[in-house]
Amino acid sequence: MAEEEFVKAVEDGVRLSKRIYFGKDRSVAPPKPMAAMDKSSCQSSSYLPSAPMLYAVIPDPAVVDNPDIPSYQPHVHGRCDPPALIPLQMNSISLETDCVLDTAFVTLSGSWRVHCVMGTRCCDCRVAIPMGEHGSILGVEVEVPRKSYSTKVVNLDHNDMEKEPKLENGDFIKPHIFTFTIPEIDGGSNLSVKVKWSQKLLYQDGQYTLTIPYSFPEFVTPAGKKMAKKERIKINVNAGPGTEILCKTISHPLKELRRHGGQLGFLYDTDVLTWSSCDFVITYGVSVSPSGGVILQSPSMLDIDQREMFCLSLFPGNKHNKKVFRKEVLFVVDISESMRGKPLEDTKNALVAALLELDQRDSFNIIAFNDEIHLFSSSLELATEKTLDKVTEWMGANLVAQGGTNMLLPLNQALQMISNNGTSIIFLITDGSVDNERHICDVMMTHLSNEKLTSPRLHTFGIGSFCNHYFLRMLATMGKGNYDAAYDEDSTEVRLKGFFNRAFSAIVENITIDGLENLDDLEMYPSCIPDLQSERPLIITGRYSGDFPSTVLVKGVLADMSNFSVDLKVEEVKEMPLDKILAKQQIELCTAQAWFSEDKDLEEQIAKVSVQNSVISEYTCMILLETEKGIKGKTDLAEKGKGKKGTSYSSEKKEKKQVSTEPDSQKKTVLHNFKSGFGNLTATIENIPPGSNEVRLLPDPGEKFVMAASNCCGKMCGHCCCMCCIQMCSRVNDQCAIVFTQLCGALSCLGCYYCCEACCGSEG
Repeated sequence: MAEEEFVKAVEDGVRLSKRIYFGKDRSVAPPKPMAAMDKSSCQSSSYLPSAPMLYAVIPDPAVVDNPDIPSYQPHVHGRCDPPALIPLQMNSISLETDCVLDTAFVTLSGSWRVHCVMGTRCCDCRVAIPMGEHGSILGVEVEVPRKSYSTKVVNLDHNDMEKEPKLENGDFIKPHIFTFTIPEIDGGSNLSVKVKWSQKLLYQDGQYTLTIPYSFPEFVTPAGKKMAKKERIKINVNAGPGTEILCKTISHPLKELRRHGGQLGFLYDTDVLTWSSCDFVITYGVSVSPSGGVILQSPSMLDIDQREMFCLSLFPGNKHNKKVFRKEVLFVVDISESMRGKPLEDTKNALVAALLELDQRDSFNIIAFNDEIHLFSSSLELATEKTLDKVTEWMGANLVAQGGTNMLLPLNQALQMISNNGTSIIFLITDGSVDNERHICDVMMTHLSNEKLTSPRLHTFGIGSFCNHYFLRMLATMGKGNYDAAYDEDSTEVRLKGFFNRAFSAIVENITIDGLENLDDLEMYPSCIPDLQSERPLIITGRYSGDFPSTVLVKGVLADMSNFSVDLKVEEVKEMPLDKILAKQQIELCTAQAWFSEDKDLEEQIAKVSVQNSVISEYTCMILLETEKGIKGKTDLAEKGKGKKGTSYSSEKKEKKQVSTEPDSQKKTVLHNFKSGFGNLTATIENIPPGSNEVRLLPDPGEKFVMAASNCCGKMCGHCCCMCCIQMCSRVNDQCAIVFTQLCGALSCLGCYYCCEACCGSEG
């Protein structure tokens, strides 16, 4: 479901909820009215979920009523197309988070009630889960009367999953908001939902920040102003041994439970009258002596990889964070037709901001590309005030979206322009994919494998879902650079600015790790060690066999060309979920390598790691398992259905289904659209803009029917449009259909009468 469609459905749902009568208690109220000037810009975001939410899916508005206190409801004609989404009232909420190094593992549990559907009817319920930075779903459990649901990651070939039905509503309405549907829930029922996901902590100025979407709208508060509601928040922080944590800010009134070295615990458990109206945010600083450390951990008995695990952390500290390298920067920018509009405008704004961050001793150039290349200058230019004014004017005139996409030509041009007089940085920004991406990797590997001090750094940034993000990740790994993406066009400018700032903040280059030479089966992620930046710590994970040394020596080069070295202490820990941190990084980097090398064995290994750690990958999928808890007898169900006028088709279907004699049977449905894929060459060739959902290789059965009907009409009568007739008839309710049928029958009889009169009337 698209963002606009979702927002419209919730808006309709909030409007429908006004039908609900709660006696003397208040009814569900919509958000406070907005000023006219703010309405257009804020309406969309006001109805998007800013915390885990559940919605009743209402195709028939006649079922909307208080399940406890039925009231007189005027009849509603027609149906909601698309179905309206009424936010369900929330009874309790519990949030537990474990912050480990730079990753947060979040578990959120809550209880919601279908307060808006008659007790004799049922509806589907949609679960919406907004996540934080680089969020990744790890698992969902749902408990409803007589049924339970749980997710599971399986291999794509497991039990021939392609034959399993797909859950149509499993989708991302925005890159960080995932939704799926639980079918046929009785009105008045309670749903218990438990969601697990992981997300990254933001790092800036020596501090970590965790932000969890936790702002609940007013209309999820249960009716009854004095009804107590349970809220619980628990936070555990583990920065590793040899660290000290200093908490800076907390958005909610948490009480400190414990503090021991690099571990910190908080708890908030109380009854509240209103739910949280702001996101949960905690910021804390980490003091590391000397600059980081190495953590070792043994695998569990169930781990498919029995090699030992390690995690090396190197923090920027405060000694060298103001001294950065002199830079040569080349911006390679996609200006193909698909970049037209907001993507290209946001890119230009971010470029201007990045150029202003350059020192006057730094040099730069811009290479715009489509089918051809367009250079700002034939050589690198110093970032003087005069040159910046000139390049801003040049971008306005020359960065115009048109033509196709050719990436190899501009990248070769960028490599030829490097003068080796400073740290060379190449930025590749694109929204498309090309058919020679593996050849591009081969060419770039030849250039980037140079071990000289001046070897260029290659940073890649993808816009939208049509580009091959694993190709971009592979290029960045080869070039010891950063990779980032903006799947949502609204976030392009913000993410690009942060992307440029991180790349400009390198303080230690050409990093090597001494002491690992004698290890067997050593595997590091990433395999090419990137630079240490002042904007984020450097974290290297991996597997090994053998005896790990007690200390390792990390060496590099500082901005003043002096040598950098630090001895990192090695410690073994047991209470830290190192396997979960390693799994995410391993899957992402190994998938890029598997795509590049086309290694089937590596693909199988990735799938096994994905299934073991419940982290979705390109070679696995997440399924939803439906389990029957207990089944009533046929007689009970028949008695329940007596005297129910107008029982919905979905209710009848549900009752028939429950007569099954297999209480432990499970139904599987596939949740889709979790993966970014390996690019969409068709969309790139056709210059379809990022964020468009119009690209599908094959039409679905409904489209085939419409196309066939349209072709039939085209042959029979050029002025008749069968498409419009089909779309109109699909929106006609039952009463109108009966009236139309009777009218057509009457007209047919009248036509027969006139025919008989014309043939036989003169003889009478």
